[in-house]
Amino acid sequence: MITVFTAKKIITMNPSWPDGTAIAVREGLILEVGTLDTLAPWLAGKKLGVDYEIDDQFEQHVMMPGLIDPHLHPMMAAVLLPMKFITAMKWSFPWDVAPATTTPQAYEQALIDAAAESDASEPFFTWGYHSHWHGEMNRTLLDGIFGDRPAVVWQRSFHEVYLNSAMIKLLAMDEEKARSRPQIDIDAGHFYENGLGYAIRHLNSIIMSAEWIEKGLQRLGKVVHFGGQTTVGDMAVGLFDFDREWRNVEEILDIPQAPYRVICVPHVVAVNAMQGDPDKGLAFIDALQARSKPNFRFTNKVKLFTDGAFFSQLAMLSEPSYIDGHHGEWLTVPEDYESLARLYWQNGYQIHVHCTGDLGLELALDTLEKLQWERPRFNHGYTIEHFGFSTPEQVQRIKALGAQVSANVYYLHELSAAYSEKGVGIERSSQMARVGDCVRHDIRVAFHSDFPMAPAMPLHSAWVACTRENCDGKVVSPNERLSLDAALRAITIDAAATLGIEAETGSLRSGKKADFAIMDLDPYEVGAARLKEIQILATVFEGVVHKI
Repeated sequence: MITVFTAKKIITMNPSWPDGTAIAVREGLILEVGTLDTLAPWLAGKKLGVDYEIDDQFEQHVMMPGLIDPHLHPMMAAVLLPMKFITAMKWSFPWDVAPATTTPQAYEQALIDAAAESDASEPFFTWGYHSHWHGEMNRTLLDGIFGDRPAVVWQRSFHEVYLNSAMIKLLAMDEEKARSRPQIDIDAGHFYENGLGYAIRHLNSIIMSAEWIEKGLQRLGKVVHFGGQTTVGDMAVGLFDFDREWRNVEEILDIPQAPYRVICVPHVVAVNAMQGDPDKGLAFIDALQARSKPNFRFTNKVKLFTDGAFFSQLAMLSEPSYIDGHHGEWLTVPEDYESLARLYWQNGYQIHVHCTGDLGLELALDTLEKLQWERPRFNHGYTIEHFGFSTPEQVQRIKALGAQVSANVYYLHELSAAYSEKGVGIERSSQMARVGDCVRHDIRVAFHSDFPMAPAMPLHSAWVACTRENCDGKVVSPNERLSLDAALRAITIDAAATLGIEAETGSLRSGKKADFAIMDLDPYEVGAARLKEIQILATVFEGVVHKI
């Protein structure tokens, strides 16, 4: 059966065949884009209602390729989504709205209110704390609010948590052992970066329970669909517990009615810790493609890390560094990063590297340059993930070395004003996510949410990239703005290319998957300034309609 969908306008993101008003689909694949008249050869001699059907439910709406988020974290989201969101920015979900909470007094009151409204017999978890808006956080403050009730405050970056005394006791933590470990301040109840892993191992009995994860993953599915996404990248499989994560994903997300596919990219350091050494980790990752299913699959990609979290001001910066004199933190020390990158480069993998600061980016580029000398590769897929702080000279190196960028442009919107005051000053904070320079150098650029670090709303990311408007309403570094077309490419065809699936999805043409986002407005008609106002009404995934 051929289904012909009609629309007010179909945006293909294919420059040689840019639009249409009808699209023919068979068995999940696109036959042709055009008009009802130009599709006639496909329907000639066939009976309406028997061999083909006309689906006109979207004839007054706009259709474009299903949106793509090439970097989010399903299991991280599953851990956080059951928590109480108390955040500096407003967050909208299909089931709720978290209002903006922007002062220490308002944050403390929100904690008190949330504690009173929740089940006092259960441990309390909240996500979204950031010191710039919410003030100091520590174990003593939490003890004062929650008393004997165990409580966890998860910092906005995910890379930090604060535990109160009751939670430390519940988890049977040895405080003296914790005190001796790096990146843990047990007296403050503060666990960050590598110290976070210590806390997570103790918290897993709660946050990785079947009931918790099922609720979180089900909510994640709604979030992905709500944003119009038909493809996402899980850019750190194994972050918590590889086998448990994969089992949960199979049971909850890998179901026939799921309206999206997931490209799974393993977290190398976590796999190595599980397997015992890098060579065994490589062997484990080599075998992962055999686990793949049609819509949950591993490819030849891996995830590595250089420096720390952007939201925690732990990105590694070159001089003059941060205003207060600190420099950030390494997630992987330089010699270890180079060794791991070499192992996977030599074995033909495409490396995606988390870089938030310019010093972290420099490590990633220095390593790539060495690897290119040792074993030159074309179309190698080395991808800079996040791309927070950078320099114009580093953009030139990215181009020269054949790398690509998957940027979190939301950093600019939420943090540029805050970090100009308490962070790095106005010049560098204004140039976060230097994507305009990348496009001028003909570097492939995609946008991601790193959800839950930013809302999984690709059109909002495109709006930020086009306008460079921060949360104070100020336009910063306007020369780094993207054209509307470049921004839409970054959430469709260029995002697909970042994941290595551009021949399958990301644009609408004959032979590709029938993945569409249905919108109430035409982005080319309303313009870049109104991108964030566009509503997703439905998606079509491999030819099947899924209404919001």
